[in-house]
Amino acid sequence: MFAVIKTGGKQYRVAAEDVLRVEKVAGEPGEIVQFGEVLVVGGDAVTLGAPMVAGASVAAEVIEQGRGAKVIAFKKRRRKNSRRKRGHRQEFTLIRITEILTDGAKPTKTARPKPEPKPKPAAAPDLEGDEAADAETSAATKAKVRSQATPSRRAHRVARRAVVGRAPDRVASAATYTARRPTGSARSCRPRYTRSRTRGARLGRVAGCTKAST
Repeated sequence: MFAVIKTGGKQYRVAAEDVLRVEKVAGEPGEIVQFGEVLVVGGDAVTLGAPMVAGASVAAEVIEQGRGAKVIAFKKRRRKNSRRKRGHRQEFTLIRITEILTDGAKPTKTARPKPEPKPKPAAAPDLEGDEAADAETSAATKAKVRSQATPSRRAHRVARRAVVGRAPDRVASAATYTARRPTGSARSCRPRYTRSRTRGARLGRVAGCTKAST
C-alpha cells in the first residue's frame, strides 16, 4: 500500500517503513506526526482525491531535526564597490513512515523505544601511598632510558659524516678550487670596459693592468 502526500509545498510517494527528508515539521525526535493532505491512496484499488482523499492520513515518526549544507548567495555590482554575501542552511525533518490510515482512523503504532546507553566501564581504582610513588618512579625511569637510547638528529648526522668521511672530501675540494682560482696580475687583466665621460666610447684598456689590451 502506498500514498502520495503533500507537505512543505512538495509531494512525496510514501509507503510503510520509508525514511525520507521533508521540510521542517514541528515535533521532537520520537514523536508521531500525522499528515492529512493525501492526494492518492494506492493498493488493491487506487483512490484519487479531488483534490484530497477524504478521511485519509499518513502517520510518521520524527527521527531527527537538522539543517542542510550551507548555500552561499553572493551578489556583486561591478565598478560600484558593492558586494553582498549571505549564507543559508535549510532546515529539514527526517521522518519514518509508520502507517497509512483511511476512513478517519487514528494512529495505532507508537514510536520505537530508544536504545539504552551502554554502561560505562568501571574506572580503575586510584593508587594511594606507596603504590602511586612506585608508579611515578617507574614512569620517570622509563622516560630517562628512552631519552638516552634515542640520540638526537644532530648527533646522528655528525656520527654519520664521521663514518662516511664527507668532511675530508669537502676540504680537498675547497683546496683544489683555491689552487685553480686566478690570482695577482692574471686576475686583474680580465677585460673590463669603462665609459668615457666626454665621448661615450668604450676603452679597451683595463684599469690597474700593466698590459695593454688589444
